[in-house]
Amino acid sequence: MDVKKRSTEEQINGFLREAEVGVAAKELCRRHGFSEAYYHLWHSKFCGMSVAEPSG
Repeated sequence: MDVKKRSTEEQINGFLREAEVGVAAKELCRRHGFSEAYYHLWHSKFCGMSVAEPSG
């Protein structure tokens, strides 16, 4: 059975914080093993939310 790796919202927020301080998206994706498409999806979904805001 093929199990997909999923990132938690906390991990995604961490990735996006790294990008905010200057890590290039391409480098961030390579380092953490996800595609640039996911980076842009997460960026559009999570940027602008504070950590305390509910996502549902």
